[in-house]
Amino acid sequence: AGLPERRRPGGGRPRYEVVRELGAEEVRWFYREDRKTWKPFIGYDSLRIELAYRALGAGGPAEPRESEAAAAVEPVCVRSGLYEVDVASAESYPVYWNQTEKIPVMRGQWFIDGTWQPLEEEESNLIEQEHLNCFKGQQLQESFDMEVSKPVDGKEAIHSLKLSRNHVDWHSVDEVYLYSDATTSKIARTVTQKLGFSKASSSGTRLHRGYVEEATLEDKPPQTSHIVFVVHGIGQKMDQGRIIKNTAMMRDTARKIEEKYFSNLATHVEFLPVEWRSKLTLDGDTVDSITPDKVRGLRDMLNSSAMDIMYYTSPLYRDELVKGLQQELNRLYTLFCSRNPEFEEKGGKVSIVSHSLGCVITYDIMTGWNPVRLYEQLLQKEEEELEDRWMSYEEQRLLEELYITKQRLREIEERLHGLKASTISKPPVLKFKVENFFCMGSPLAVFLALRGIRPGNSGSQDHILPRTICNRLLNIFHPTDPVAYRLEPLILKHYSNISPVQIHWYNTANPLPYEHMKPSFLNPTKEPTSVTDSESVSTVPSPTTSPVMVRRHYGESITNIGKASILGAASIGKGLGGMLFSRFGRSSTTTPQTLETGKDGAEGDDKKATTVGTPPFPHSSSGFLEPAVELEHRIDFELREGLVESRYWSAVTSHTAYWSSLDIALFLLTFMYKHDQEDTDKSNLDTI
Repeated sequence: AGLPERRRPGGGRPRYEVVRELGAEEVRWFYREDRKTWKPFIGYDSLRIELAYRALGAGGPAEPRESEAAAAVEPVCVRSGLYEVDVASAESYPVYWNQTEKIPVMRGQWFIDGTWQPLEEEESNLIEQEHLNCFKGQQLQESFDMEVSKPVDGKEAIHSLKLSRNHVDWHSVDEVYLYSDATTSKIARTVTQKLGFSKASSSGTRLHRGYVEEATLEDKPPQTSHIVFVVHGIGQKMDQGRIIKNTAMMRDTARKIEEKYFSNLATHVEFLPVEWRSKLTLDGDTVDSITPDKVRGLRDMLNSSAMDIMYYTSPLYRDELVKGLQQELNRLYTLFCSRNPEFEEKGGKVSIVSHSLGCVITYDIMTGWNPVRLYEQLLQKEEEELEDRWMSYEEQRLLEELYITKQRLREIEERLHGLKASTISKPPVLKFKVENFFCMGSPLAVFLALRGIRPGNSGSQDHILPRTICNRLLNIFHPTDPVAYRLEPLILKHYSNISPVQIHWYNTANPLPYEHMKPSFLNPTKEPTSVTDSESVSTVPSPTTSPVMVRRHYGESITNIGKASILGAASIGKGLGGMLFSRFGRSSTTTPQTLETGKDGAEGDDKKATTVGTPPFPHSSSGFLEPAVELEHRIDFELREGLVESRYWSAVTSHTAYWSSLDIALFLLTFMYKHDQEDTDKSNLDTI
């Protein structure tokens, strides 16, 4: 500690003037994922791994000894707490999810000039040992400059070390070169030396002792203020590690955006994958056993993906899927809080990002929706219909008796439930409040429509997801994603004619905040209520003949051609929607006649329309409401289409294109950092 220090000209780590053993801060630990290049741990992680390594090796940089010490040294928590390093086995593994491939870690002492990649540990240890044996206690040169690799022309090696495939020459204490002993390298060396080049400058690789930056405990990751659970959709059985890779992509993309736009904030958002599918047994192998052998590959793919939707609609397996996701969410939250006790104390927030079918299951967990409730409502409706028709005296008497018995049964059930509730307090479904629920490529709107949800007359999110359960619902989709549907028209019907909010490109300069963006109509010229289904289809070109719609940017007016093609698509969609609603909604009055009546019919329907908590089987689907009614917050957000992408090709790829999108990463962080950003701006203004 008392040795003289000297800083590098470039302001790097301090260098000692006398050769001594490497300090813990000069060593750097590395990890390698997917057999790629070695990546350095940040200073905070590296220093703690090195201290654990030295504790294991009884205080010196010698080989760690296998003893009770190995058991005594606890794993070191690294990479923002997502991974742990077992120093004894030189491996790293994730904390919150299972991974078959272990991540190797390596201790770096000697490094290659320029790239600062570490030399393999065995070679590095041999070179370090030789260096200390020969030069320990010797003075370093005053002119030593780490940043510039000077050629060592004319200097003979003062020391040499033979390794298995290479050899190392010391031209001075500070000038160390590694040479390959392969035949081709020897020939190249001979030729270049005959041409007058020195051995070192022609084929040697300069080595540096100690890493380019000193490891400090100050070089640590910011504290996590917000955790995001990333929930997968269908197809996880087919590729079990897919959600882990997708979440890693989303995390890496978010890190880039954080560095670029949110570096002034002292906290960060952490993404955790929620893998709920692999633990479920469901039907075992029954479905596989009834699958024919022809085109087996395609059938297996469908069994592993589309089958999840059938499982979810099955009353036998639905609960298993719901419990699987619910338990995994609670397990991850409990584990995270046990490892980060200050998270809840400091008011840490939780958001959920769900994809595809995962959106529907997450929604059902949060709201507690159950198909049994729908069945009870259906029975109630049938009872009401029975009461309306003519009945004999005997039928009436029996119905009254049945009604009184049901009433009595309900009272007994309530009393029993009250007794149970007083002795056993039922734990909440989720152990945390959801701040934001982001749906990506979500079919949730279709599921809600088929459950009988119809537009109301209030612009509140509470109509489909109460704010007491989740503060904000946001539905993100790619315009060509065939699985994604809009949610806003389920709250206010006229929003089917208002375009979704366009998500900003991540590199847009000074983008307009989303809450200040005004709704823009898809078809501002005509009121959709005044156009009948037959008229709208006949007066606009069909999608097969109409020209390709021009690319829409926010704030630009849509060209007439674009308007026509959108109106064509909207009218066909409306026709299909009408068919679906009349088929599944049991809507008795939704006929072309009611649509043709125009505004009067719409007003008449509005009077019939029920309040915000619309029952699942309304007698009529209400007409378009006055455009004066607006949503409290926009819910549907659409990615911008690429300039050159093919519509049909992107329809195939868009459903899985969300994970690595920088635009989506910025969008997610904008909403999650909203309050932090506002607080920072406020404190900056106060300072001024």
